Amino acid sequence: MAIKKTSKEVGLQYGFRSGLEAAIASKLRSQGVKFTFEEMVIKYTKPQRESKYTPDFVLDNGIIIESKGRFVTADRQKHILVKAQHPELDIRFVFSNSRSRITKLSATTYGDWCKKHEFKYADKEIPEAWLKEKKAAS
Repeated sequence: MAIKKTSKEVGLQYGFRSGLEAAIASKLRSQGVKFTFEEMVIKYTKPQRESKYTPDFVLDNGIIIESKGRFVTADRQKHILVKAQHPELDIRFVFSNSRSRITKLSATTYGDWCKKHEFKYADKEIPEAWLKEKKAAS
């Protein structure tokens, strides 16, 4: 007895994400209609929505400490937005390991990301020097 494939499995077999895409492509081909599939890229901006960020630690000297074991994409995007919209804030990171890569396939580490986006960072604990920094004049 032959096992029947799902429409998604059929679609994936021919380079499509679904059976519907495969069926539409097949119909277009049978009608002699020329087309491309997922070759065009259209850029767009997602509208902003108000969000809230609650820092892990705020030192008496005004330094904001964000402690991170995992530093996922959503967190990285959030911190870029917060920094852009609040350049007066001094946000710094303490990682369990700043040499961890941002994704399995990326050579970029958490530390590399911080350097690129001009965030100070440390490993395991808050550096003594950060604790001794004077509060910035307002």
